[in-house]
Amino acid sequence: MAQTLIVRLPSPPAAETEWLAIDAAGQPAGPVQRGSLAQVAGAAAGLDVVVLAPGTDVWLAAPVLPPGNAAKLARATPFALEDQLSEDIDRLHFAIGSRAADGATAVAVVARDTLDGWIRALEAAGLAPRTMVADTAWIAENPGQAVLWLEGERLAVRRPHHPPFMVEAAPLASAFEAAGLIGDAPGIDDEPRALESALLYLTPQDWDRVRDDVEGLLPRFETLRVQLLPEGPLPWLARGRDARDAVNLLQGDFVRAPAYVDRWREWRVAAFLGIALLGVHVATEAARIHFADVSSARSERAIATLYAATMPGVPMRDARAQMQARLHAIRAAGAGPSAFLRTMQSLSTAIGEAPSTQLKSFAFQRGTWDLNVSSQSVDAIGRLSQTLARQGLHAQIQSSTPTAGGVEAHLRIRGAGQGSQ
Repeated sequence: MAQTLIVRLPSPPAAETEWLAIDAAGQPAGPVQRGSLAQVAGAAAGLDVVVLAPGTDVWLAAPVLPPGNAAKLARATPFALEDQLSEDIDRLHFAIGSRAADGATAVAVVARDTLDGWIRALEAAGLAPRTMVADTAWIAENPGQAVLWLEGERLAVRRPHHPPFMVEAAPLASAFEAAGLIGDAPGIDDEPRALESALLYLTPQDWDRVRDDVEGLLPRFETLRVQLLPEGPLPWLARGRDARDAVNLLQGDFVRAPAYVDRWREWRVAAFLGIALLGVHVATEAARIHFADVSSARSERAIATLYAATMPGVPMRDARAQMQARLHAIRAAGAGPSAFLRTMQSLSTAIGEAPSTQLKSFAFQRGTWDLNVSSQSVDAIGRLSQTLARQGLHAQIQSSTPTAGGVEAHLRIRGAGQGSQ
C-alpha cells in the first residue's frame, strides 16, 4: 500500500523536525520520528512527502471572492484581504484553495521570505516536496464545539464553519478570552453569554503543565473535555489531512515541478545518449537492410540476365526449375551435367577477374559454348581468353565489333580434350 511521509517543520523554540509515515487510509505506518532534516531525507526515499509548516507563520482565511479563473482569483485575493493584514501585500504570498458553495474561498497567507527559507532548508537536506500546508489547517472541524490545540506557548482554535487561528497561550485564561471562548461580556439583547463547549488536545507533558489552569477554567465552559496526545500531534493531525483549509502553499512562484520532471533533469543526459545510440543502431540496421535489398535486387537482375541468355525466348517463371529442365535436356543430348557445371564455374571465375567485362549472352550445345561479351578493349577480351585457357578451356575470338563503350566480341569455348575446330 502506498505510503505518505508527513514532515512537520519545527517552530521556534523547537529545534527538531518530526516525521511520520502513514498509509493510504491515514493510519500511522510506524512511530513518530524526531531529528534533523538530513535524517528525514533518508526516510523519504520512494515516498510522497507532505510538509507541515508552522501555523504561527501562516494565516488562514476564507474571504468571499467573486467567481473567476485561477489567474483572476490570484489577482483579486491580496486586495480582498489587504485591510486585515499588517504587512505590505507585496511581501506576502497568497495560496488559494477550494471554493465553498457560499463563495468562501480557502486562502493561506505567508511571508514570501519565510516560505523561501523553508524551501531552501528542505532542498539543502535533499527534500523536494510538492505539497506544503500549515499544520493548523489539518485541525479537523467539529460541528458542535470548538476544537483547541495547545502546544507549548501557542493555542490553535478552530470554531465550527471558520478557519483555524492561533493566539499566545500564556497565560491560558487570557488566551481563551482573546479567542472569544470565555468572557464576562453579555450576549445578544443583554442576555447572559452562553457558555461554549470545547475539546482541548495536548500532550501529556503540556497537560501536566497547565492542569491546574484548565481545571480552574472549567466553570466558564459548558463543557471542556481534554484529549491527550501521547504520541504527539502528528498522528492526530494526519486524520484531518483532507480538510478544506489545507491549502498547498507551493503555488505561483513557489510551485514545485512534478517528481518525474526532477528525475528527467537528473537522467536527461543519459536519456539523450541512449536516444543517440538507438538512432545509430536504427540507422545501421536500416543501412544493412538497404544494402541487402540492393544486393538481392542485383542478384535477381543477374539471374534474369543469365536466364535470358541461356534460354532466349522462354518466359521466366521459376528460373531454378526451368534451368534444371534445361540441364536434363543437355544430359539427354549427351553432354554430362558435371562438365557443363565445371565450365560454368570457370566462365564465372574468368569473367569476374576480367575488368569491365560483361557477359551479354551465351549458348551451349554438345560441349561448345558461344559467348557474346562486351569489354572496354580487345586486350581485356584477350586476357579473358588467357584466363579460360588456364582453367583448361580452349577459347577463340570468332569476331569483334567496336562500340561506343569499347568492343563486343563473340567467343567460342570448348572443353579440354575437344581441341579447336
